Amino acid sequence: MIKDKGGRPTVMTTEVLDKLEQMFAIGATDEEACFFANIHKDTLYKYCKEHPKFTDRKEGLKDRPVLKARTTIVDDLTKPESAKWYLERKRKKEFSVKTETDITSDGKPIGINLDV
Repeated sequence: MIKDKGGRPTVMTTEVLDKLEQMFAIGATDEEACFFANIHKDTLYKYCKEHPKFTDRKEGLKDRPVLKARTTIVDDLTKPESAKWYLERKRKKEFSVKTETDITSDGKPIGINLDV
């Protein structure tokens, strides 16, 4: 049994840590992961303060869904529609479709792209 510094059994058991990691790996918030693991978020924050490596792991796990999504998008770029979608978002100035309602950051309307 794991004990905290005061000698009491800790809430942060291997089972709880596994549940937290499972949730962080699917992009869950701290609150969602704590709910799933049945702990208070203050317990998580205290544990993270005492175990900075866990904090780093938690943040890394939270990035997994984003990395998976990026991989999926890049793998799909052989399809013209996917490539077009990607460029419209990653290179907006060059590839995005302009509409009559598009405005600049200073609030002034920009011209309509008639080549659409």
